[in-house]
Amino acid sequence: MHAVLLTLALTAGSALAEPAVADVCQVTDQRLEELSGLASDGDRWFAVNDSDPGRVEIQVMDRTCEIARTITARTNPFDVEDLALAPDGTLWLADTGDNGKSRETVALHAIAPDGTARLYRLTYPDGKHDAEALLLDASGVPHIVTKETLGSPLVYRPTGALDEGAPTPLEQVAKVPISGSSTPGGPLQSSVVTRLVTGGAMSRDGKVAALRTYTDAYLFRVPDGDLAKALESDPVRIPLPNERQGEALAFDPDGTLLSASEFGDQGTSSTVRAVAGATSLAAPPPTTTTPPPPQGQGDTTAAPAPSDDDRPLWPVVGAGAAALALVGLVVRRTRKRKA
Repeated sequence: MHAVLLTLALTAGSALAEPAVADVCQVTDQRLEELSGLASDGDRWFAVNDSDPGRVEIQVMDRTCEIARTITARTNPFDVEDLALAPDGTLWLADTGDNGKSRETVALHAIAPDGTARLYRLTYPDGKHDAEALLLDASGVPHIVTKETLGSPLVYRPTGALDEGAPTPLEQVAKVPISGSSTPGGPLQSSVVTRLVTGGAMSRDGKVAALRTYTDAYLFRVPDGDLAKALESDPVRIPLPNERQGEALAFDPDGTLLSASEFGDQGTSSTVRAVAGATSLAAPPPTTTTPPPPQGQGDTTAAPAPSDDDRPLWPVVGAGAAALALVGLVVRRTRKRKA
């Protein structure tokens, strides 16, 4: 494996880490030119394309980015944007893309390793949303994170058990504090694209969630299984610079974070990249205790405000509303089928 190392500074509280982002392999197969969702069982990667040929196709790749086989399911999706691997081997596909805000329902497809499919339709409680990220919590409950061009990303989950016979209502359970960054990349050279959520992943043990934008990954510690609560906490940001259209994100079972991009305009390949030990970066910083000053020598001078170098990377000022609206036009795609 040819690795390219990139030094990255991360500040989480008072902890400082410099993880390396390594190039793992090149995706060159045209069946994944719009690589949008990624999952890993440690030996194989499972990937889905943003476009589909009228049926679900999940590409099974080895760790050199070569497609070993295809899992095909005879179900007709509208716009699959992400996938998640459950502990029982079921692959959950988020058929939730809706750039034109035209869908009355969105859908989840549960695909068994043999291609057997179950379709669950879902309805939002507050109108139509475009969404490209799916997270399964430790109990297997799906959480959908929206791609908002204005305002914070929203998190929805089913109000009850999924039903193949009728749409299941969703409820909003969280807003995600992602405000953007200065990391370069994405389909438009603007800071606006740095705050649009394009993919998600959960660690094998369910204790770390990750969301990505076109340019960065955000890690959230989930210590008690409450994913909605965790997604409203301050995350740790990992820059993933210069991906043409970064939409795929996954965890290996060992905690390595994987990212990948669509080929992008005029591109002929994309790179799967890895951040080893990423789950440990989401751990809360160690608690430190400052000893009191010697008796009679107390200092009542106020502590100085932290400098920019001391602050976490995540609170970055976002772009204006006009630019956000522009991005909604730039990244819009047309879809002909409906879920």
